[in-house]
Amino acid sequence: MNSTDLSRYDYRLPESLIARRPASVRDRSKLFVYDAATDSISFDEFRNIAQYLPAKTLLVLNETKVVPARITLFKQTGGKVIALLLVNEWQTGNMLKALVDREVHVGDILRADARYIFVVVRQEGKVFFLKPNVSREVLIRFLSSAGETPIPKYLAGGGMSERVLRERYQSVFAKRAASVAAPTASLHFTPKVFRELEKRRIGNTRITLHVGMGTFAPFGERELRRKKLFTEYYEISLAAARRINTQKKSGHPIIAVGTTATRALESAARTGVLQAGKKDTDIFIYPPYQFHIIDGLITNFHLPQSSLMLLADALLQYKKAKRSITDLYKIAIRKKFRFYSFGDAMLIR
Repeated sequence: MNSTDLSRYDYRLPESLIARRPASVRDRSKLFVYDAATDSISFDEFRNIAQYLPAKTLLVLNETKVVPARITLFKQTGGKVIALLLVNEWQTGNMLKALVDREVHVGDILRADARYIFVVVRQEGKVFFLKPNVSREVLIRFLSSAGETPIPKYLAGGGMSERVLRERYQSVFAKRAASVAAPTASLHFTPKVFRELEKRRIGNTRITLHVGMGTFAPFGERELRRKKLFTEYYEISLAAARRINTQKKSGHPIIAVGTTATRALESAARTGVLQAGKKDTDIFIYPPYQFHIIDGLITNFHLPQSSLMLLADALLQYKKAKRSITDLYKIAIRKKFRFYSFGDAMLIR
């Protein structure tokens, strides 16, 4: 892959198609269905997704939970610092990474209040390493009451309250708190959708990948040369691994719900068989790529020239599709689909 390849993943999106608020009802978002085998396209609402999946399909969902990890800290001088605490990247020695909006220095002491103190231990570029005076579990509990939900810059101006954000920038099945960004393909699911899937004998299993700010980090030549991306932590239980491996042997489809689930599954299956465990991954999936686990993908519409677009296009090429991901995006734009985190969904099968 060379730098010119990224130009294939560029597209122009009208401002009106950036979804700054979610659909009024989660499962009433629109659904773009692309069948790679027949090169056919269908349009529907997400609530009807079960109709586009064969019986005995297995969906793999990421049950990570977004932490309200943006918080106001105070310097010893009284100055305010807005910090995004990357609780998904806890370091040895009880340290965590953070992004801050003001100049701070190694050795500075930052306070949330009298009980919660952070010492600036070191700096790497724009990332600071903070050492809190409490454990990870205690800090996450504190953030759940005192923090604010971190959202991408393109969602600014959506006008949602913190209460609404905590509900809607979170899947209905979110369970394990550590992410600082939502696995957005999961946001469309509702209990009603799960009931319809069950009626059609479509199962699901859960894994975890904690989403970090790397999802929104600049992507370009450096990553292409290294053939690695940002690091994220994932866990796959023994029960989930067994179910997924059994499904693979059966020949019935495995559909990843989101690029985060895809990243975890493919990271854990580099030997060809999915391995249970708890690990960090820096896997970079781009064309051409031989997928080991997934047969299809439920995903949102992503930023131009993003690593997420390359992942989706790698799947299309693996399935020998006649269209690229950019081709599909251009159709979605013509059909007025909404893009990005609160946008509509696509099923590649």
